[in-house]
Amino acid sequence: MLRTWIHGLAAHLPARCEVCGAWPARPVCERCVARFAQPRPRCRRCALPVPAGVAECGRCLREPPPLDACFAAVDYAYPWSGLVARFKFQGEPGWAGPLAELLRSTPWVEPALERADLLLALPLAPARLAERGFNQALALARRLAPRKADPALLLRLRETAPQAQLDRAARQRNVKDAFALDPLGAPRLRGADVVLVDDVMTSGSSLFSAAAVLRRAGAARVTALVVARTGED
Repeated sequence: MLRTWIHGLAAHLPARCEVCGAWPARPVCERCVARFAQPRPRCRRCALPVPAGVAECGRCLREPPPLDACFAAVDYAYPWSGLVARFKFQGEPGWAGPLAELLRSTPWVEPALERADLLLALPLAPARLAERGFNQALALARRLAPRKADPALLLRLRETAPQAQLDRAARQRNVKDAFALDPLGAPRLRGADVVLVDDVMTSGSSLFSAAAVLRRAGAARVTALVVARTGED
């Protein structure tokens, strides 16, 4: 808790831009955001980059995922890949604020947040949560819509291997039946508009698996929000 407080305080103090070194600036200055976070056409169901004028990628047309919409702020590339890694793996929870602000400024994200009944972060298994000290997805959800973020409704039933080490088919097997709902809270999902939050989306297997659980519980609409999307699918 002390570490989180210190990082939160630091986010409000004058600082250098972590990308270009400009002083004084926010953690990522406006010039670098404008340079490295330009909106680009993405598949409306999985946020994979697509050519201009294309609404859905070929895979989503062939195999529609259990998401109504998916929005990503940026590609998982320089400088965002390094900043997300610091947030996620190097114990810097203060990055939740700047990254949530980046995500909130993405087209169509603000309306999705306003419409949502619930924000659910992808949960971590206990061992991984203990290792990191916080759930980066939950930190983002609490910054995006603190009154709608529920930290306990969506559960992870088991530890899974890191997705980055697996191919697409193995990722799907890895997260199959990995998620469930708190039985006492599950009735809240009937007819609800739900937003899933995560930091990085690669194949989408984890988000799709969680979304399927929400669908079975009666959610009327499921949207995913991620900071960064890889080009791999």
